Amino acid sequence: MRHGAYEGHRPGYHAPLDAPLTTEGRVQIRRSLPLPEDIIHIVTSPILRARQTAAEISHLTGLPMTTTDLLAEWRAPSIVLGHTPDTYPPAYQAWRENRLADPSLRCDDGESLTELHIRATRSAVFLHAAAEEHGCLLAISHTLLLGVLTHLQQGPGAFTTAARCPWPFAERRVLTQPPPNAPVG
Repeated sequence: MRHGAYEGHRPGYHAPLDAPLTTEGRVQIRRSLPLPEDIIHIVTSPILRARQTAAEISHLTGLPMTTTDLLAEWRAPSIVLGHTPDTYPPAYQAWRENRLADPSLRCDDGESLTELHIRATRSAVFLHAAAEEHGCLLAISHTLLLGVLTHLQQGPGAFTTAARCPWPFAERRVLTQPPPNAPVG
């Protein structure tokens, strides 16, 4: 599930990590209920808007929740936080032009496409193992990470698919396909 709507959202905008949910975001969360009966636990990204979404669902359903860095959104370089495409710095624009040719490239302190794919694969392994051991989970995260998670077979290029096919706020999708073999550690 993607978190609910947050303050300052604009298409193409790299939101700050501390952007809180809006009133509409909380309404979206309530509309996403009831959850399927077999969900027994919530696992969430540590980023504020996802944690607030998870806390709201936990409060409304009584389900316990756990936070994991594996579900954090793609780590955009800090030079683009708060920017829209028309104000991206030249270094980020250059990285965007070359990111698919060399997915291991980073822009400043951002996460490369290869690093994101590795983390998404580890996340899938973690979620499937936890679900096999404990039962059905509700994972709450962000549009790019969720998009990569559902297109792992595309490799690091899944980032492009995820960016082109945004995941609507508070939408749930089922992840049932086992992840590829990958190290968890």
